[in-house]
Amino acid sequence: MRFVIGSKQTTKMVEQGLATEVYVAQDTDPRLKNSIVRLCESSGVPIIWSESMKDLGETCGIEVGAAMAAVIPEIE
Repeated sequence: MRFVIGSKQTTKMVEQGLATEVYVAQDTDPRLKNSIVRLCESSGVPIIWSESMKDLGETCGIEVGAAMAAVIPEIE
């Protein structure tokens, strides 16, 4: 699984139809959260909720918190 981390990058991946699923932290800024949720719903991309930005950062293998991350296919 390959992650693209951050709200701008995640949004771009969903808009380009590359995201297979999106992880969103519960404690993300509500405006960012609402925006990506709407985008994912209209694009048919499943959302996986993470307890916190810290947890999501750990899931993605980074030392800092992450608001959201898109899962994209491994490029062969």
